[in-house]
Amino acid sequence: MIIAVTGKVEKKEPTLLHLLTPGGIVYEIFVSLHCSAAVKEGEIKLHTTHIVREDAQLLYGFLDLNEKRMFDTLIKISGVGPKAAMAICSTFTPQSFANIVQSKDVAMLKRVPGIGPKSAGRILVELGDFSLDSLEPQSGGAARTEAAMALESLGFKKDAVAKTLATCSSTETEALIKEALKKLSR
Repeated sequence: MIIAVTGKVEKKEPTLLHLLTPGGIVYEIFVSLHCSAAVKEGEIKLHTTHIVREDAQLLYGFLDLNEKRMFDTLIKISGVGPKAAMAICSTFTPQSFANIVQSKDVAMLKRVPGIGPKSAGRILVELGDFSLDSLEPQSGGAARTEAAMALESLGFKKDAVAKTLATCSSTETEALIKEALKKLSR
């Protein structure tokens, strides 16, 4: 089982990297759009999920451990394969995905290419216990939780707050609250 690969980026496509390891081996690793955007030229370390099938051995790489946990959780769901899980990872950050699951937002999940209403419903039912607590703290995670509590104390509904915060780009509590209030007041 290959759990991580360190090496120099030889080739970079939107959802694929070729990494040259110090031993001279080049690995083909599938990545999400978020991971690809964060990868810079030079030496990097990717946490990987190694999937062995009858006809292939595939590596899926992640800079963020929370994204890897999200992917690993998704591929355990019946009917959700690595391609669909990677599409979800490319569409949502782990924080926004956890908010979508908590708010049971089928419409948001249907935005993912290849995910229809039945698949979205199944994913939300199977991941009923998936939450922010199951993820490692990440920059902005505590700020989002504080902002959610503040907005809920102002009388906004929990699901509306979760949906709105999932679309916000700020990382500090005060800025998140201001950005969310502008969106919620529309």
